[in-house]
Amino acid sequence: MTTTPDGRPIPPAHADERAMLEAWLDFHRATLALKCSGLKDDQLRLSSAAPSSMTLLGLVQHLAEVERNWFQRVFAGQDLPPVFGESNGDGFALHPDRGLEEAMAAWQAEIARGRELIAAASLDDSGRLSKQEAGHVGDQGVSLRWIMIHMIEEYARHNGHADLIRERIDGVAGA
Repeated sequence: MTTTPDGRPIPPAHADERAMLEAWLDFHRATLALKCSGLKDDQLRLSSAAPSSMTLLGLVQHLAEVERNWFQRVFAGQDLPPVFGESNGDGFALHPDRGLEEAMAAWQAEIARGRELIAAASLDDSGRLSKQEAGHVGDQGVSLRWIMIHMIEEYARHNGHADLIRERIDGVAGA
């Protein structure tokens, strides 16, 4: 079996480090998409619980921004604006005319661009953090290995949020 019953790719039980990291990142990306599937626009815009304003649609947008930041800005050193505009640097703010289809397309485009940028890179190759970001890590240089592990952590944490939001919307939990 190479996929779960809900269609997500199963990370291999035995693989080299790069394949394992890529597989777990893809699994978590697929989990976020699954959490958003089958919902109407108004449901995707429901916040989790007061005082949080976090929504499933906001999480998709946020993770598009996270993908851009870590693979394009940090790893590849590109100077790019936020995916959804300067006033929405973290991606969480919703726009009344932007629905899931547009947000998913942007997210998928950021994933594809990141994959292109790291395809030929070694896990030991480094990107560069800003001085402010480096204050949280302790170094301005971070390896692709570090970035990929951080991305898995980022998705896992936000998928936990997505699970709670989805359960609040329609009772669907787990996965």
